Amino acid sequence: MDAPEARELPQDLVFVDLETTGGNAAYHRVTEVGIVRVERGVVVEEWSTLVNPECPIPDYIESFTGITNQMVAAAPRFADIAQLVVTKLGAASAGAPPPLFAAHNARFDYAFLRAEFRRAEIPFSAKVLCTVKLSRRLFPEHVRHSLDAVMERHGLACSARHRALGDARVISDFWLKLTRELTESRLATAADSALGRHKLPEHLPADLPDELPEGPGIYRLYGTGDEPLYVGRSASLRTSVLAHFAEDRSGSRERKLRTEVRRVDWMETAGELGALLREIESLRALHPLHNRRLRAASDGFTVRIDEGRGVARILSVLEVDPAQLTECFGLFHSAKDACKALTDIAAARALCLKALGLEESEGSCFAYQLGRCRGACAGKEPAALHAVRVQMALASLKLKAWPFPGRVALREHDAMGGADLHVLDRWTYLGSARSEEELQALAARSAPATFDAHVYRVLARYFASHPKLDWHDLEARRPALGFDALDVS
Repeated sequence: MDAPEARELPQDLVFVDLETTGGNAAYHRVTEVGIVRVERGVVVEEWSTLVNPECPIPDYIESFTGITNQMVAAAPRFADIAQLVVTKLGAASAGAPPPLFAAHNARFDYAFLRAEFRRAEIPFSAKVLCTVKLSRRLFPEHVRHSLDAVMERHGLACSARHRALGDARVISDFWLKLTRELTESRLATAADSALGRHKLPEHLPADLPDELPEGPGIYRLYGTGDEPLYVGRSASLRTSVLAHFAEDRSGSRERKLRTEVRRVDWMETAGELGALLREIESLRALHPLHNRRLRAASDGFTVRIDEGRGVARILSVLEVDPAQLTECFGLFHSAKDACKALTDIAAARALCLKALGLEESEGSCFAYQLGRCRGACAGKEPAALHAVRVQMALASLKLKAWPFPGRVALREHDAMGGADLHVLDRWTYLGSARSEEELQALAARSAPATFDAHVYRVLARYFASHPKLDWHDLEARRPALGFDALDVS
């Protein structure tokens, strides 16, 4: 057996930290850059600067970082210092390989720098080492690997936490401590693993791994002629998209996608709920080839019970007035699925299929003959009692009433304190907004008259797992928007 390939320990690294106006590189901007350069175990340079983001810094970001609008007012724009930053991040001498770009949650900082360089029309790419991933690989027995957790675990101090140079110094201190305390082979192997290697289909751009964000959202894969191939959602867009192209993924769908894909795009969301809602929207609009076909919003079946007699009626959702859906039980993809569910519940609760209207027979039902029915079909159990037992047996399936007075915007926060506002009207999704203009446009949009079974399922599950929704006092905005906003995270 061949010996494992030896890994070389990186010797030239730039430790980078940024402060920004929010958590999304597509929308937000850099307010401070901090860089610490380490060569062969020695800090050779430290550099930092405030940056004018050319947009207001939100209050919650000011309180978090201490960087105010007044502080950056006279600072250079990123475009003014872009070439200098490239120099600070580049090779120490002509012809030398570029240093390793290292940061904590590195894809965040790397994505923001690439976005700023792109605005300045300057190409930039680097090998990226995430010290969160490095810490996880070296110390898997620990659950937390945030910068605060790393500092506490390794006895590191920071004189300016949540400022770019202060945090960059901590990351470099962490690396230098590892070089002193671990064997070179162990650290080199962990660093190589954290760097990762991605082999992409030949039709995709080589810098796709650099572009993909780490956060939640939806992604779409397209084939020749921009044919939609697949829509997915993920808590980490980068991880999920690249996983489709990993050679160890041998499923038939993955093999077809690797062969057919020509383009990838994505949409970042604040969190899980936004990804779920956007996924429904994209599946319905695109009908991608390798997804299960999403039914129309109003497709589906439900069950209505005659309260007096306990007879079950399986109805298309289209047959039910949306205002009366709270009198129904369950959402099913087909009438056959609804019938099977009722049959299974009847067997578990000794209900009578004949009294439910699901069995036609002379005399008593078949289950009664087997001793599995209490005899509503044979006059042994009063019809009223059986009807009550039917209601009780189906209680957990009862469709929920819309829990708000009317239209709402559910505010979902991202990891950096920003938020998406998901506008919903009686279980119908109208869209999501990040800006005041987008919110005003959604406020004016009329809601479809139909009940959206897919959105209902997503929201009902979400509300069940997030029972505390905090109302916000938006009375001053109610006349303009016509609805309230609530936090959901």
